[in-house]
Amino acid sequence: MTFQAHRFSVAPMMDWTDRNCRLFHRALSRNALLYTEMVTTGAVRFGPRERLLGFSPEEQPVAVQLGGSEPAELAEAAKICEDVGYAEINLNVGCPSDRVQDGRFGACLMREPGRVADGVAAMKAAVSVPVTVKCRLGVDEQDIEAALDAMADAVTAAGCDALIVHARKAWLQGLSPKENRDVPPLDYDRVFRLKARLPQVPIAINGGIADLAAAEELLRPRDGVTLDGVMLGRAAYQNPEILLGVDAALFGEAPPHATARAAVESLFPAIAAHLERGGRLSNFTRHMMGLFPGRPGARGFRRLLSEEGPKAGAGLDVLRAALDLVRDHGSLSGRPEADAA
Repeated sequence: MTFQAHRFSVAPMMDWTDRNCRLFHRALSRNALLYTEMVTTGAVRFGPRERLLGFSPEEQPVAVQLGGSEPAELAEAAKICEDVGYAEINLNVGCPSDRVQDGRFGACLMREPGRVADGVAAMKAAVSVPVTVKCRLGVDEQDIEAALDAMADAVTAAGCDALIVHARKAWLQGLSPKENRDVPPLDYDRVFRLKARLPQVPIAINGGIADLAAAEELLRPRDGVTLDGVMLGRAAYQNPEILLGVDAALFGEAPPHATARAAVESLFPAIAAHLERGGRLSNFTRHMMGLFPGRPGARGFRRLLSEEGPKAGAGLDVLRAALDLVRDHGSLSGRPEADAA
């Protein structure tokens, strides 16, 4: 796998991008690079590996995001993840939560580019798959020109294969993690300036990208500078039909299924197997609530799944009934038409 071959990705999101979510997203796009939720090096090394790291081969290409700052621990965790089969190891240098700060990883590492570089070097020595970093523009009162350049230069020198930049600062004091996703202003131009200075480094952009049209715009040259990739987070999760348009728009290929309904139906065997193992229907359907926006029956689809999906014993009949409430199931474009009613 090379980073350039996967120029569209879905961001790692805690409590969202679990293995069921990723399997669903893969049914919408063959080419999108998918990420796990962040998992700490301690959890990888000592926790229940199948529950934390297990995934289906059908999810590939899938990358794991690690949280940590000790080079030896990062190297050990990266090797475990490579052996499990992940296609990329990504280091989180962007999460602003208090818990992450207490563990000395995430966005607070923007202040320690040397430590991040040591971690990248240790992981590169331990694995053969790509090692990447996801970071912010800076934190708190840092100057975003100096802070981002220092991080990029340090990790690039250590062998980092790609840099994914969330184009906002993180405020570790005064803003909650939720506020840090929206309140600090976006600065896409800063990411383009970084790419102009480091044209040989694969650089992707993340943050506030609302739809596929915005993603396509960010991949167009700007003053002779072209970014290597875009990463969508909440927009791809809350309106997953965006992913149905990715393969055609960004890779020149047909999507794996012509409609969102067909994509969901392709998951019936996996959902049935999950139910047989004692799982709940809602473990899958909670990731599907954003389907069919603006279409007749979409509200009923969401209501039925939210009310019946979590119940013990809920089966595929509930999902089929919910799908049958939606009269227009979409097209190849991944750009749903507005509800005419």
